[in-house]
Amino acid sequence: MTLKGKNALVTGGYRGIGKAIALKLASMGANVAVNDIGDIETAADTLSEIRALGVEAEAIQANVAVEEDVQKLFAKFMERFGRIDILINNAGITRDGLLMKMKESDWQAVLDVNLKGVFLCTKAAVRPMMLQKSGSIVNITSVVGITGNAGQANYSASKAGVIGFTKSIAKEIGSKGVRVNAVAPGFIHTKMTEALPEDVKNAYMANIPLKRYGEPEEVAEVVTFLCEERSKYMTGQVLKVDGGMAL
Repeated sequence: MTLKGKNALVTGGYRGIGKAIALKLASMGANVAVNDIGDIETAADTLSEIRALGVEAEAIQANVAVEEDVQKLFAKFMERFGRIDILINNAGITRDGLLMKMKESDWQAVLDVNLKGVFLCTKAAVRPMMLQKSGSIVNITSVVGITGNAGQANYSASKAGVIGFTKSIAKEIGSKGVRVNAVAPGFIHTKMTEALPEDVKNAYMANIPLKRYGEPEEVAEVVTFLCEERSKYMTGQVLKVDGGMAL
């Protein structure tokens, strides 16, 4: 299958899972814009790798938790590409801690980026997608949004919220030709997970039937599938990429 000529936006796309998704979409022929709150210079390598695949690429700096930033993000995207066919809501942060020690600011920061950001970006993408009567939105949630996880009440709540949001919006706009699905990664090799203490990593491993961590590229494969014609009769779904962790 191909995504040739499609235009995609990947939030949190400079590195990690977001970068893997951007590269996979580009390998399928899609033009890709990556977004992050970080300086655009940090996306130079990602942009070079995307362009090497023979497609158009752009980096757009914006904080997805700020409505004005999101409006500017989509204005720049539309000015550059003309239409949006694919939105990947991948941007996310963690501020882990046990409930009794969790600061309200850490709770709010995670909810703002991980959930409010999905709301703002989806809202911005839905109107043009509905007008063109086509589009695919894929939200990156997490298995902890399904199972919960001690020390991650804020992160788990935000990711559970993404699942409920995905299902609700799929029902709202399915008749307009726009599909909304979610992918729930488990323990994936990224800089975020590399920073975890060894005892935490070992605890995760004990609960993974496949007895290994996932790779960003394995998440990207499933995300890309949800953007293709092969999945055209799928909406409101949550696909786990977790090695069986959430069984």
